[in-house]
Amino acid sequence: MDGNILGLGLPIGLGLAAIGSGLGLGKAVEGAMGAMGRQPEAIGQIQVAMIIGCAFIEALTIYALVATIMLMGNL
Repeated sequence: MDGNILGLGLPIGLGLAAIGSGLGLGKAVEGAMGAMGRQPEAIGQIQVAMIIGCAFIEALTIYALVATIMLMGNL
């Protein structure tokens, strides 16, 4: 019974993490593009901050993927 719950929960959790990451990346890039449009002289600083932020957001999804792969051994 526990294996069935884990087998259903892992892909759902990974999917939710991917959806959350996609939404977060969209909001981050949207904000950065708006800021770049308002302050073109600061494009370099905004772009660096956006890329670092996007890397952190994406890292959370990668952690979810790694956790899913590790827990698949328990099925």
